[in-house]
Amino acid sequence: MNPISKLLKALPPGTAMVAGGTAVLGAASYIHLAVAGHSLSKADMAGVSVLWTLVMSVGIGLFFPIEQELTRIVAARAVRGEGAAPVLRKAGLLTAGILAAVIGALALFAGPIADRLFQGDRQLVAVLGAAFAGMALCYLTRGILAGTGRFTAYGAQLAVDGGLRIALAFGCALAGLHSALAFSLILVVAPFVALLVTLSPTRGAARPGGPIATRELVRGLGPLTASTLLAQVVVNAAVMSTQLLEPTRTELIAGLLSALVLARVPLFVFGSLQASLLSGLSTVVAAGDDQGFARMLRKACLVVLGLGVVGGVPAVLIGPWLIEVLFGATPGQLGRLDFLWFAIGTTCYMLAMVLGQAQMVLHKHRAQLVCWVFGTAVLLGITLLPGDIALRVGLAYAIGSLATAAAMLLTLRGAVERRRTTAPVPNGQLTEV
Repeated sequence: MNPISKLLKALPPGTAMVAGGTAVLGAASYIHLAVAGHSLSKADMAGVSVLWTLVMSVGIGLFFPIEQELTRIVAARAVRGEGAAPVLRKAGLLTAGILAAVIGALALFAGPIADRLFQGDRQLVAVLGAAFAGMALCYLTRGILAGTGRFTAYGAQLAVDGGLRIALAFGCALAGLHSALAFSLILVVAPFVALLVTLSPTRGAARPGGPIATRELVRGLGPLTASTLLAQVVVNAAVMSTQLLEPTRTELIAGLLSALVLARVPLFVFGSLQASLLSGLSTVVAAGDDQGFARMLRKACLVVLGLGVVGGVPAVLIGPWLIEVLFGATPGQLGRLDFLWFAIGTTCYMLAMVLGQAQMVLHKHRAQLVCWVFGTAVLLGITLLPGDIALRVGLAYAIGSLATAAAMLLTLRGAVERRRTTAPVPNGQLTEV
């Protein structure tokens, strides 16, 4: 068995089942943006780029924490033989409240948002709200599916979502549509259809069970949401920083999005590990298996380091050429050095995500937030330095991600050492020895 096979075999059960769906969804991001890049003007593509970035940053930041907390809580309940239906009901109400607040804010400030980000096009603001709604519902159901180990249905939702994005993007191009609105609506239609396809297995996963205290669901959600939002700031800041600091450079904005999407190929692959990793870590911690926890965490870190190398080297070597061929980027906007910073940033970002999940299952939500605050502060400091904007945003991504991962490693080393001084007692709790 080769080393990669050994590493993958050590990962939590269900990783391979999610990999296929993640691959389709990851490919859909490239194809959607590539087809749009060849079909739209630079100005329209800049609008689609900003909208895509907001959906993949703010949307993920607000609603992905709900999936993570659901996965952690439901997996731990499964170890105790408790059903997930009460968790789904409370999480559904919470999700609806967050979504209502977000859509209300978009409606209230539609004019300024459109003028600042979408060249006055309020239709794209409406699309943004609808895309947030689809994303919120998908993450809600995925949390239940991952927590109960239904990774086939989880992967199917990802695959349907991605497959539709590909089909609709080509459909728009073949129909001769040169509209930013048409290509943006793809981010609304695809997730809603994927949600409908997987409603039945989600209902099956939500078995009756004992009640869950609201505090158990929300106590870590605030710090986790803030952490995830800051994580999305770090990974998507290059496009948004350029849009805010130098909004007239539409060609560079479109090129940066294309380059980041290309450099983040390993991050899309990492998605196939993330859901099963959190479920696996939650399960071994709930069972009191500290050695299993440390072993699983080490293997996951090795895998993401390997992914960073495998994905980063080709991106650095041929990335500048690929974004011109695949995405229609203007030649000369970005070079190999830019792709090097993006590749390093992606690798460090994946490490931070793995270490952050370990912090979550150890109930160190606040420590995770402090680490992301630190990394974001480093990113902002570098971004605001004088000099070429492309170089600044690339360095900011790399060094900000590295700072976050390093801070998390320091907090986890202390936590693991303290757990080694504990011993399990019959009721499954830990006590100092």
